[in-house]
This record gives sequence, C-alpha cells and structure tokens, in this order.
Amino acid sequence: MKDQLPPWSQQWLDVLVPAGQIVLILIAAWALRALGRRLILRVSQRYNLLPQVAVGGRRLLGFLVSFGALLLILERFGVSGTILWTAFTGFAAVGAVAFFAAWSVLSNIFCTALILTTRPFRLNDHIELLENGEKPGLQGQVVDINLIYTTLQECIDGKTTSVLQVPNNLFFQRTVRRHLPARGGANPTAISTRAPGIAAYGGMLASGAEQSANRRYGLPDA
Repeated sequence: MKDQLPPWSQQWLDVLVPAGQIVLILIAAWALRALGRRLILRVSQRYNLLPQVAVGGRRLLGFLVSFGALLLILERFGVSGTILWTAFTGFAAVGAVAFFAAWSVLSNIFCTALILTTRPFRLNDHIELLENGEKPGLQGQVVDINLIYTTLQECIDGKTTSVLQVPNNLFFQRTVRRHLPARGGANPTAISTRAPGIAAYGGMLASGAEQSANRRYGLPDA
C-alpha cells in the first residue's frame, strides 16, 4: 500500500506513522492508569484498606505504566529494548549502591514501615512532636506519608499557613502527641443517677435491718 502512494507522501508517512503510534501509546497509558486507579479505589473501599495502601498502589501503578509507555515510545524512535534494559539495570545498580550508602535514607524507609505497621498515627490525624516538656514542638495535620517524609499541614486560627515535611525517623526520636477528636465529656447523669440509686438501695437495707431489730426486741417499727 505504501508503494502505491506518490513519492512526496512517503516521507510524510515516515513522520506521521511514528507520531500516530506515540499518540496511541499515550492514550492507552492514560486509560490504563485511570482504570487501574478506579480499580484500586473500589478494592480499598470494599475491603476497608488503609489509605496508605491505596496511595502506595496508585503510585506504583503510575510508575509502572509511565515506565512501560516510555520504553514503547523510545522503541518507536528506533532505540532497542535490550539497550534500554541494559542501561536501566546499570543505572539501577549504581543507584542501589548509592542508596545503600545513605544510611539516613534507609532509616527513614525502615521507620516508614514501622509507622505503617504499628500505626502510631494515621492520615488526617493532628499530631505534635514534643522537644521537651517546656518547648512546643512541630505540630499539624497529617496529609501524606511517603517513604522518606511525613507531611504536616499547619493551621492557625482555622487558616492554612504552611506545610512541614518531617523525616520519618524523627518520630522515633521524639515524643509524639496525638490529638484525639472531641467525643463529648463524661455523662453527668451517670454519676448523679447512680449515686441516688445506690443510696436508696442502701436506705432500704438500713430501714429493713432496723425494723427487724425493733421487732426482735419488741419495739414498734420506725
């Protein structure tokens, strides 16, 4: 079919065909990412999963879809997949060595795993990192938890002022105060109604004992 076209259109086909393929790859990647996010949202709502699990799943899905789309696009430009994979593994090895050399990064990742498992706080909780008993520490609402940082949103007088990114290993070096939502004070009738009941019951016992003692000694009942 290409041979039947005029010569001037063949050079345009060499440009339009790869461009069309790239557009189709981008559309397919966008659709796959949207479908995957919707599926993760339904699964998390049905099985009542933690918000951190859903956020991590969406990020992992986005990375895999974007990386796959990038490989396909580079392949359309004539780059071999073997060369790309070799370069990727080489960079990954170098990055792994540099990554394991950074102990602070490893400690943050390990502390992130501990935060997700022990759950000292959750998303949308209001927490505070106490320096000591005298100085106020960092405080805010937890809006995000990733592998390195926990993002706290500061609010003063109901207005958002700034966002703090606290390293995750800092939560295991400081005392964390978690502000629980107000659930109402103690029920005032729980004490006021119980005490009269106990007193009345005790009065009945006392009056019954006194009446039996009066009858025993031949005295009139009170």
